Amino acid sequence: MTEWDLRKLRVLRTLHELGTVRATAEALSMTPSAVSQQLSTLSEQAGVALLEAHGRRVRLTEAAHVLLRHTDVVLAQLERAEAELDRFVRGEVGRVRVGSFATAIPALVVPALDSLRRSHPKLRTRVHQAEAAEVYDLLAAGEIDIGLSLAAHAPGDQDGRYERGELLADPLDVALPAGHRAADAPAPSLRDLAEEPWIYGASGPWREITLAACAQAGFVPRQGHVASDWRAILDLVAAGFGVALIPRLAAAEDTPGVVLRTPQADQPRRHVVWAVRAGSGRRPQIDAALGALAEAAALLQSSNVQFK
Repeated sequence: MTEWDLRKLRVLRTLHELGTVRATAEALSMTPSAVSQQLSTLSEQAGVALLEAHGRRVRLTEAAHVLLRHTDVVLAQLERAEAELDRFVRGEVGRVRVGSFATAIPALVVPALDSLRRSHPKLRTRVHQAEAAEVYDLLAAGEIDIGLSLAAHAPGDQDGRYERGELLADPLDVALPAGHRAADAPAPSLRDLAEEPWIYGASGPWREITLAACAQAGFVPRQGHVASDWRAILDLVAAGFGVALIPRLAAAEDTPGVVLRTPQADQPRRHVVWAVRAGSGRRPQIDAALGALAEAAALLQSSNVQFK
């Protein structure tokens, strides 16, 4: 198969449009002899004469017109390819896969991707629900592009494998059985609950967040029950089996038998963190999605007094 040189094909196209070698040379910032050489080489590649004498000038042969018809198709397709690639560069097309823990999906991910769908209608998105600790494995495996996770503290030093940043600080309320002695206190201290059985997970970020909040209050919580599902935790609290910290994002609905109180003196929070593979945040598609997530987090905080 002949390896066509697009530059030579463009010379042929320009000659057809302008009619003379000299005009072609001027238009392409070439010398007339260079134009002639390009066209001579192109004829050799085609295996057929592309020019013929016509008085003191040259004109295209019938074979040249056949080649030009196909050249027009090729050049038009390349223009379309360049236009589509430009849209990739601007982040208007492509795909972004977001991995997130469950409670962030309705509050952050859905509003962000809905906004992104309006601003970048041809950008494909995919949501992957995962445990907060799992998103880093998914990032490393290339299964997702952005991961939303949790941390006891705002991100500080960067991991060499990932870039991270904080989306919002989610306040933590203490969940008490309705008949608990502290249920009527407007703002109980966590330290006052140091002797209570606490309910939290066996591992992962939420365990670390609970331990960090209690440590800040000056005690180590006694784990009475192991649970990580919010529904299960709240049901255990309602039954009087212990107390727990509940993030605002997870406490969207009232649970009968449970009283939520804000420990103002301690003001514990969990940090919702975004993470991407190191260097990938500069991709325009990922940058656009991170911007939409940041806007959703800012809107959540500004519109809901409970986050202030």
